[in-house]
Amino acid sequence: MATAFGWWAKEKHRGTPVVVKMENPNWSMVEISSPDDDDDVAGTFAGVSKGGKNKNAKQITWVLLLKAHRAAGCVTSLASAFFGLASAVRRRVTSGRTDASDSPPSENPLVRTRFYTFIKAFLFLSILLLAFEIIAFFKGYHLAGAADLRRLSLPSSVAVRTLSHSVYSHWLHFRVHFLAPPLQFLANACVILFIIQSADRLILCLGCFWIRFKRLKPSPQTTDAGRDPEAGIDAFPMVLVQIPMCNEREVYQQSIAAVCNLDWPKSNILVQVLDDSDDSTTQSLIKDEVAKWQQNGAHIVYRHRVIRDGYKAGNLKSAMNCSYVKDYEFVVIFDADFQPTPDFLKRTMPHFEGNEDVGLVQARWSFVNKDENLLTRLQYINLCFHFEVEQQVNGMFLNFFGFNGTAGVWRIKALEDAGGWLERTTVEDMDIAVRAHLKGWKFVFLNDVECQCELPESYEAYRKQQHRWHSGPMQLFRLCLPDIIRSKLGFWKKFNLIFLFFLLRKLILPFYSFTLFCIILPMTMFVPEAELPSWVVCYIPATMSFLNILPAPRSFPFIVPYLLFENTMSVTKFNAMISGLFQLGSAYEWVVTKKSGRSSEGDLLSLLEKEPKKERSGSAPNLDALVKQEPKPQKELKKKHNRIYRKELALACLLLTASARSLLSAQGIHFYFLLFQGISFLLVGLDLIGEQIE
Repeated sequence: MATAFGWWAKEKHRGTPVVVKMENPNWSMVEISSPDDDDDVAGTFAGVSKGGKNKNAKQITWVLLLKAHRAAGCVTSLASAFFGLASAVRRRVTSGRTDASDSPPSENPLVRTRFYTFIKAFLFLSILLLAFEIIAFFKGYHLAGAADLRRLSLPSSVAVRTLSHSVYSHWLHFRVHFLAPPLQFLANACVILFIIQSADRLILCLGCFWIRFKRLKPSPQTTDAGRDPEAGIDAFPMVLVQIPMCNEREVYQQSIAAVCNLDWPKSNILVQVLDDSDDSTTQSLIKDEVAKWQQNGAHIVYRHRVIRDGYKAGNLKSAMNCSYVKDYEFVVIFDADFQPTPDFLKRTMPHFEGNEDVGLVQARWSFVNKDENLLTRLQYINLCFHFEVEQQVNGMFLNFFGFNGTAGVWRIKALEDAGGWLERTTVEDMDIAVRAHLKGWKFVFLNDVECQCELPESYEAYRKQQHRWHSGPMQLFRLCLPDIIRSKLGFWKKFNLIFLFFLLRKLILPFYSFTLFCIILPMTMFVPEAELPSWVVCYIPATMSFLNILPAPRSFPFIVPYLLFENTMSVTKFNAMISGLFQLGSAYEWVVTKKSGRSSEGDLLSLLEKEPKKERSGSAPNLDALVKQEPKPQKELKKKHNRIYRKELALACLLLTASARSLLSAQGIHFYFLLFQGISFLLVGLDLIGEQIE
């Protein structure tokens, strides 16, 4: 194993220096800068013995009392936090709600529990091995380190003193010759994948640095200021705006109001509200909102499907089949929680003019609730890296990236050339982007054009969103691989699409994250002959987390929680990746991400103040209603609750067990990593991260 660290007995100099003013002119100042009372008292009373004044001793007594008071305050706060955590755990356990009750009823229970059963079996084995190792340790059977154990050979005539000694000796022989070699091979393979993925991330960060250093950005050939004023309305292309939604009563008013306030000639824009809600009350509310805007002069229509097939892709496909769509050249898509600024079209449409091969212009997302809780802060770090690094670099140098499903402008000709919307996967946005790329269309990413939206505030909503985002790409990879190979793209573009876009970032990343840190690392504690270097456990993950957090510099205090949470989410991502790759039942699960309605009503109100025209003042009463929303019925409130996640809890016990085993070998860095990672799994498994429901 890795060399033991001297952290156990290392003395650290901590604390804020305290300077005490003395009245004795011979000893005017005494400095207390160590939290260790022995050193403080020794150094202090040395000064007292020389000064010999009672007042000096009295002053020192007050300082010591202040230090004791501060220490008592820390203990009290820690005790309060501990009891609060224990109370929350008790409520979670007694509620009896687990993630199993959320699974679709059509899914095979055997398929649903197979992964959980594997983790439970692995946990039981690790606990058994831990008990076995502890017994051997106290009986003196803990023979040597990994290097000596490799040379261990047990002849058949060995004298066995006790049964336990015999069992442990044969266990050593078995793990050295049969367990360690395959485990070491798997560990080395995962380390290689880890290094490759880290190199890819480093190259992306260097590309982002180069873009900033050279101040590169997509520049349109014409701008709105350069339009011919005599051209009039003819200078503005026909734009179709689509707002797909499904049972999203918390946010529909904001999105409709923001879209209807887009600064574009009314005769050249049409808004389609594509409502797939199955709740009659929500349908009526959305329909009434559309009618209000129609009365105020907005060019907006309401559509509701009777047969709701294909989820979002089916909804968009149905809307594109309308006869009047042929009169429009571009289509803009906004999800129900997105609120574009009035100048959104004037900042995105110029990138199409003079660039007939541009099929998509994608805007960046911004978030109104990024500081709501720890979960939203960690999501914000991830998405900042996704937009500012991944999509900006790929858009600038490769003219390709995955469509985000919203806040993007498509050339309708590019959609039709790619085959239109298909319902074959749960990532219809990535599907249409890949097919358009294979047809030769170019994409433009605008990092300086932002569109506000919401982040999931509960772990349940975030978990379901991530499951869909990681199972869909594997479904799509199976379907698109033959088309990619047969396409006319160049070799390097095919390499980028197959290896980097799909395999490395969608398959390898969740595979090694889960396998290396949740399976192999705990196993190396029980099979110490298989080594995992400390730079793999600590230094490279810390470096990668540092790179990930660079686009969001204000989030640096959360770098350690971010690292731990990303490893925790690898369970969900790995499970989703396997489901999509092998077409399991949960791969086709589509759940609309729950919205809290924390949209920027203040921004919309200020927008209305800036636009005093009659047709843009109709939503003011609705926005007032948003600020003073009526409380939801009690029946609906009962549907919201925190859950217990069994996979995460089982892995928490596994990692904590492995950390206890690492104490026997005094491996500092492995112990700390396993301990804190186990606590992270425990907090997530008890749903103590994100929105808390009383």
